[in-house]
Amino acid sequence: MANPLADCVSSLRSSNHLLGNSISILDSGVNDFPRLAKVLQTTKHFELLPSSALSAAQSHLLSSLVPEFNNLLSRVETHLDRLERREQALIARCELLDGRLSMSGEDGEAMRKAAGLGRKSLAGEGDGSREALRLKQLRAKKERLGYTVERLGLQAQQKERQLRLSVAAQ
Repeated sequence: MANPLADCVSSLRSSNHLLGNSISILDSGVNDFPRLAKVLQTTKHFELLPSSALSAAQSHLLSSLVPEFNNLLSRVETHLDRLERREQALIARCELLDGRLSMSGEDGEAMRKAAGLGRKSLAGEGDGSREALRLKQLRAKKERLGYTVERLGLQAQQKERQLRLSVAAQ
């Protein structure tokens, strides 16, 4: 009877040894489990969204951006209008100054000639030269008045433009 029990004991020992080896193998696998879990974990690089969520996000983005774009466009239009008015004012001022330069050159020459004739007439040329001097002075005055009328006309046009632009802006 001892023999059959010895066989049982040896079989039990081999089973115990086999179980110990299995436990050590499982233990080494379980010890590495957190690393394996991390390695085997799937990472979502691109997440698929349903089309309804995508269209809702697009409409929300559109509704938030449209007022900003409109605001910026109105600011740009206002600034462009201001620059256009400034350009027109500068053009009108340039025309006005050109007119002044051209008239002052003509007036200066006429006045110098009249002054020269006045000196000669005082030297004793007579009534004919006085009338010629008076005529030249009247022509110079006429030119100055014409210049004044032109300047006032340009100013009136400029004010009309400004008034139209201010009415259009409102």
